[in-house]
Amino acid sequence: MNKKLIVDLGERSYPIHIGSGILETVGDACKSVGLDGKCLIVSDENVAPLYAKRVFQALETAGFYPTLEVLPAGEPTKCHEKLIHLYSKAAEINLDRGHFMIALGGGVIGDLTGYAAASWLRGVRFVQMPTSLLAMVDSSVGGKTGVNIAEGKNLVGAFHQPELVLMDLETLKTLPKREFAAGMAEVVKYGPIWDADFFQGLEETDEIFPTIGKIVARCCEIKAEVVRQDEREGGLRGILNFGHTLAHAIENVAGYGEYLHGEAVAIGLVYAARLSSRLKGLSSDDSARIEKTLANLGIPVAMPNLAWSDLRVAMQNDKKTRDGLVKYVLIDRLGHAEVGCEIPEEILEEVWHETASR
Repeated sequence: MNKKLIVDLGERSYPIHIGSGILETVGDACKSVGLDGKCLIVSDENVAPLYAKRVFQALETAGFYPTLEVLPAGEPTKCHEKLIHLYSKAAEINLDRGHFMIALGGGVIGDLTGYAAASWLRGVRFVQMPTSLLAMVDSSVGGKTGVNIAEGKNLVGAFHQPELVLMDLETLKTLPKREFAAGMAEVVKYGPIWDADFFQGLEETDEIFPTIGKIVARCCEIKAEVVRQDEREGGLRGILNFGHTLAHAIENVAGYGEYLHGEAVAIGLVYAARLSSRLKGLSSDDSARIEKTLANLGIPVAMPNLAWSDLRVAMQNDKKTRDGLVKYVLIDRLGHAEVGCEIPEEILEEVWHETASR
């Protein structure tokens, strides 16, 4: 399949191209949105050997002047040290405001490169080329960029929309099984917060990969609509954080890289669904359906052996905290979420222990 979507943000609108053979079209696609001259391709040690040469050659053929920078793979790369490294590389090649960057990789590379582009010379253009399922359905769309610090995930960053997003579904064939499963957690999320029918389809599907193009496209459609209505997360866009408050705390307390982001999100979804049953009237059957669907997709849903007190401290640094109160995203039924939910401390802890002791 080949599909084109538009993220409608007025003068900041951009296309998403989804299909096979997209890597080879990068040069023409970049020209179509007015990009020109030099570009800094940022990738990692896992992705670059597989795809960087094809992207580099396609850009050269189209008349661009690319430079490739390869970083270590994994969540620890999303840090200020590697950000400064990219600034130095941009300075070395004299990347100016008429040039651009390309993020070729998963969510870590996309977030880091996007923030480098947002802040280099106070902003240069960039292109997202996600190669992981999680990056395709979530982090590459919407303009959130950033890095982690010791105190929490994504606490430093900026909204900086890409010029276009190019998703080559063929790259998913080389994705490790664990990474693919972790990406499915972000896929599942869209059902409880927006589309109950989509969730039911995932629930009933025996083989995911044959329909992965349609799945990626539907996730992108939902995210594009949410971002269109609320680009800078003033309200509605917060629903995309369903399950993420606990997930980010798990990643922080366990140590970045111990859990893949999607694995932590899956655990967070189970926790948020149980909180929703306790406080918002979500049926216990639907809460169980969410957990079962995640488990059937091969995603770990068991609670980690981490102290609640440590997790609660990490949650306090969550971006959704206001006046010292952590705000949660909960659902009252499949397909409908509420943002800004305040939850009594005793219930937060009770549901954690109930869930962790299963």
